[in-house]
Amino acid sequence: MSNRKADLCPLCRRPAVAAQAPFCSQGCRDRDLLNWLGDAYRVPGSPAGGPGAKPLDTDEDAPL
Repeated sequence: MSNRKADLCPLCRRPAVAAQAPFCSQGCRDRDLLNWLGDAYRVPGSPAGGPGAKPLDTDEDAPL
């Protein structure tokens, strides 16, 4: 038995097409890729260095 919710495009909610699964069309597939490349899908949180980490662009460690 098929789960009807799983058969819908995650972007526009139209019925998915097997050739473009899980999307309904190449357009939705491309839009999803652009969302990934443009950082639209992010997990909120503090920067990777965490609080108190010094920025990478400082010259404090540069030889005198």
